[in-house]
Amino acid sequence: MHIGNKAFLILAFLAVMLFGGGAVQAQTIQRSVLDIALKSGETTELGDVYMIGSNCKSMLKATPVVEILDGPPGVTVAINPAKVVPHYYSCSNPVAGAKLLLTATDIQDYSYTRLVLRITYKTVDGERQRSENFNIALFPPS
Repeated sequence: MHIGNKAFLILAFLAVMLFGGGAVQAQTIQRSVLDIALKSGETTELGDVYMIGSNCKSMLKATPVVEILDGPPGVTVAINPAKVVPHYYSCSNPVAGAKLLLTATDIQDYSYTRLVLRITYKTVDGERQRSENFNIALFPPS
């Protein structure tokens, strides 16, 4: 059977979409590292912290705790208790959670480095931990 050039290109395109698309879709599941830039004295909110069950109810028994495992001097992190809405999981009601904040203090020189955080959750099912990585650029005051 003879396949013309146009038909061959269409079949090749479909094969890439069908077989190659799975690899691309799997890569989108991986979390990317967020880039952050802060001047000395600035604070930024990194996001909401929560843990929910399949029914969109909080599983937390206490406010999560965050610690810096690796990072530059002059950077602090904090977790402030808050009601948050887990939109990522299509939940519409606020649940017990927190806001994760990053602050740059007393930055004298420019630096660019990795920040590694560990968040510990006390849940109804026991203690859970996860880590978060950020690339952070720090600037002295202008």
